Amino acid sequence: MWLYVAVVLVGLYLLRRWHRERQMVPGLPEKYVLITGCDSGFGNLLARQLDARGLRVLAACLTETGAAQLRAATSPRLQTLLLDVTSSQSIAAATAWVQECVGDRGRIGQPPHPCPPVCWHSQCWSGAVGGGAASAHPVCVSSVHPGLWGLVNNAGVSVPTASNEWLTKDDFVKVLDVNLVGLIEVTLSLLPLVKRARGRVVNVASVMGRISFFGGGYCISKFGVEAFSDSLRIEMRDFGVKVSIIEPGYFKTMITSTKSLEKNLISIWEKLPEETKASYGENYLKKCLLVTRDMEKKCNPNLALVTNCMEHALTCRYPRTRYSAGWDAKLFYIPLSYLPSALTDIVFSWSHPTPAQRA
Repeated sequence: MWLYVAVVLVGLYLLRRWHRERQMVPGLPEKYVLITGCDSGFGNLLARQLDARGLRVLAACLTETGAAQLRAATSPRLQTLLLDVTSSQSIAAATAWVQECVGDRGRIGQPPHPCPPVCWHSQCWSGAVGGGAASAHPVCVSSVHPGLWGLVNNAGVSVPTASNEWLTKDDFVKVLDVNLVGLIEVTLSLLPLVKRARGRVVNVASVMGRISFFGGGYCISKFGVEAFSDSLRIEMRDFGVKVSIIEPGYFKTMITSTKSLEKNLISIWEKLPEETKASYGENYLKKCLLVTRDMEKKCNPNLALVTNCMEHALTCRYPRTRYSAGWDAKLFYIPLSYLPSALTDIVFSWSHPTPAQRA
């Protein structure tokens, strides 16, 4: 009896969730979304995806080359800017530029924004017999969405990455400055514009923000993104701002590039003191390089699994708090993160290299 009731309740919950997640936000063509890290990977694909859907995309790239290539692949509606998230000056300039782009539309005491040249909202359509022309209605009420609707913090790096003992403080700082501190500063700088729109903040974390099994600043930064996002979500709920976290598994991007990771490992190894090298041994390094190559083979090339989650978080009326992308995330890493640490240590030790001078 109780099992039957439980199944019915779960079924009703899933049906309700399915219904809510199919409800989209109105007026998408009038909404501005800023995405960081659009030179390649998730950010680049998301920018093209949202542009194709008609949103007003502000794509932040690190290089002019990346910005030019993105402009060539998208409509004139998409705009690019150069942004280094580790530079406060660059963030301030970007914030001023975004403010100029989105303007003061819809603020109290301001006139509504005029309709675009072709507006299909019912408020602007005369409904004349025989498919008459649009009315002279001066404004499109439902398209007025002040401020910045969406902020997607996607920019990130993964190197330097190695065993913690091999690294210096500066190695950790290089990653944290981009993945965590830069994300926080960009968010705080643009938050007033997002609040004005009652919009969305979408932060890209990782399954490595749930569970950590390799050294360096990457996992630390993603744990930090999770914590910052959780606190921000609670603070912003009364302002109508929704905060979502994207937790991808392993995908084929520049962050998981074998060439970059191998070059990073070898460079760090060559700088180590001889005593440290002797304690780990050459075979330890070789096994690390082998694990890196095996990891890239397992990376999912379908980046749309991640960008679809980002798009849903921006366009759904009731977005999720967390999105896990990839079967490795859903079926392995996230479930593993709920197990006792003693068990997760055993699981990860199976693929972990053994040092030469083991105790």
